[in-house]
Amino acid sequence: MIHARGLRKAFGEFEAVRGIDLDVRPGEAFGFLGPNGAGKSSTMRMIAAVSPVSGGELRILGRDPATDGSAIRARLGVCPQEDTLDQELDVRDNLVVYGRYFGIPRAEVARRADELLEFVQLTEKARAKVEDLSGGMKRRLTIARSLINRPDLLLLDEPTTGLDPQARHVLWDRLFRLKQAGVTLVLTTHYMDEAEQLCDRLVVMDKGLIVAEGSPLSLIAEHSTREVAELRFGVAEGDASHELLAERIADLGERVEVLPDRLLVYAEDGDEVVARVHERGLTPVATLVRRSSLEDVFLRLTGRTLVD
Repeated sequence: MIHARGLRKAFGEFEAVRGIDLDVRPGEAFGFLGPNGAGKSSTMRMIAAVSPVSGGELRILGRDPATDGSAIRARLGVCPQEDTLDQELDVRDNLVVYGRYFGIPRAEVARRADELLEFVQLTEKARAKVEDLSGGMKRRLTIARSLINRPDLLLLDEPTTGLDPQARHVLWDRLFRLKQAGVTLVLTTHYMDEAEQLCDRLVVMDKGLIVAEGSPLSLIAEHSTREVAELRFGVAEGDASHELLAERIADLGERVEVLPDRLLVYAEDGDEVVARVHERGLTPVATLVRRSSLEDVFLRLTGRTLVD
């Protein structure tokens, strides 16, 4: 569905995407993770055939976006990060009018609009004004609109940003059903749990490069440990700083990460770490043992410091 080799995107002297390779297979859900400025959006815009390639090779649905942009866009569905719904039209007409841009006959586009409203659970809001919808309803309507042309490839840019947990889970269910129906999904997200739930494979981008690629489970296995022990000692243990405490328990895990309010010990058995910490006479005020997550991988690969 997507094939890229040495793909680059430059804006003047600034290179946003610095030569990446990727392949997206039919029917899978593929994710882009990365901090702001990593190059995710620039890559997505090239895949959507709305931003020209600066270098390298890119094929979308087997076509070259430089020469076949219109044909590619006709087979894509795009759900942008910001809702771009028409406030002057009601919910159903947002779908009907958008479908007419693709040249879909009136009777057919009306039938598809009704099917999609049912799919995203908005049938009862068909004649409501867009401004009266909740944030979750607007996102579901935006996804419905992106499906009106029955795309082979659906691009989703941070589809659940700003939604409450209930709305996010409803949206996840709709996207999972699309994947079951054979639609290929490509998404960017800042939510690690979302990537774990939805993505078969994903890449982590940083500074315009792909720094890791694989399934969520394989990335956790490669870049983290099975468990993490979180140890909170309060402000200090006697006169010892967190750095000194980390030195005293450094041998208990594969690595120890020092945070302002706690220590993270990455190990295969978190409960054993906690027990051995107490054996050494250290008494944390709180402990938590959890499994390693995609967020641990993400922060290890891209760092915890904000990048402007």
